[in-house]
Amino acid sequence: MKIAFVGKGGSGKTTLSSLFIRHLAASGSPVVAVDADINQHLGTALGLDEAEAAGLPAMGERLPLIKDYLRGSNPRIASTETMIKTTPPGEGSRLLRVRENNPVYDACARPVELDGGAVRLMVTGPFTEADLGVACYHSKTGAVELCLNHLIDGQSEYVVVDMTAGSDSFASGLFTRFDITFLVAEPTRKGVSVYRQYKEYARDFGVVLKVVGNKVQGQDDIDFLRTEVGDDLLVTVGHSDWVRAMEKGRPPRFELLEQPNRRSLRTLQTAADATYELRDWERYTRQMVHFHLKNASSWGNEKTGADLAAQVDPGFVLDERCASAAAQLT
Repeated sequence: MKIAFVGKGGSGKTTLSSLFIRHLAASGSPVVAVDADINQHLGTALGLDEAEAAGLPAMGERLPLIKDYLRGSNPRIASTETMIKTTPPGEGSRLLRVRENNPVYDACARPVELDGGAVRLMVTGPFTEADLGVACYHSKTGAVELCLNHLIDGQSEYVVVDMTAGSDSFASGLFTRFDITFLVAEPTRKGVSVYRQYKEYARDFGVVLKVVGNKVQGQDDIDFLRTEVGDDLLVTVGHSDWVRAMEKGRPPRFELLEQPNRRSLRTLQTAADATYELRDWERYTRQMVHFHLKNASSWGNEKTGADLAAQVDPGFVLDERCASAAAQLT
C-alpha cells in the first residue's frame, strides 16, 4: 500500500509518519519509508543521529541511475535524458517491488533498525543554497514520483512517504500516486487550511483522504475538527510522553507507546489496508499518463527536445500482473 502523510509545517506529520512506520515494522510488515519533505527530518524521527541522517544518499543526486534502471529496454524511451519525473512505464520498463533487491535500492536506500524489525529508508535530499535561484524542490521530489510510477506493491506491503509541507505536491501528479493520504491537522483554523486545499484538488482524482487530528487535548478539540472536516476525521492523537522522549533522542521501547496512541496507529493501518480492495490500476495508469502529457506540453518537450507523448504505451496498464513479467528483465 502506498501511503502519504501531509499537513502544514509544524503539524506533526513527520512524527506521526515515523510512529506509523515503527508500528508497521513492529508487526513484521515490509516497509519502504521515503522522506520527501524539504526539511528532511524523517531519519532522525526514526532514531538516526544527525550525522547518520545527513549521510543518507540523496535520491535527487542519483536520478540518472534511477532513470537508467527504470528505462530498461522500453523502446518508447529514446534515452534517459528524455525521461522526466512523470514518464510512465511501458513494455520493457523495469519495475520496482517492495521486497526485492535492485540497483535503485542499493544506491538510494539504507536499512534502519527499529524495535521488532527494520525498514528501508530513502530520502530526496535537502534543499541547499546551491539550489536557490537555479532549481526548485520539485526537481528533487521528481525522483520519488518516477519511482512510484514504476512501483508494484502488493497487499500487506507498505511504502510510506513523508511529503513536503503544505500543498506543494499539487504542482505535479505526485498527490495521485497513493492508495490513501493521511492529512495531519491540529485543531485550529490554520491546522485545517491545508485540508481544504487537498480536498478541493483531490476531489476529481479519486484520492482517498483521511484526517488525523494531532495535538488534541479534549472533546472540544475533537468537536472542532469534526465540524471542520466531517467524516474525513479518522482518528485523533493526544499528548505522548513516548514522543517527547523520542524527540529528546531517548526513545523507550516502542511497545511502551501509550495504548490510546497504539490504537490510533492500528486504526491508520486498518484504513490503509481497506483501500486495497478499492484499487483501480487502469485509473491509476490513466492519471499517470494524464499528468505526463500535461508536463510534456507545458515544459517537458521544450526541455528535452523530444515529443514525450510518444513515451506513452497505449496498451500498458501497471498492475500486479506486471510483476512476474518485469522480473524477467532484472
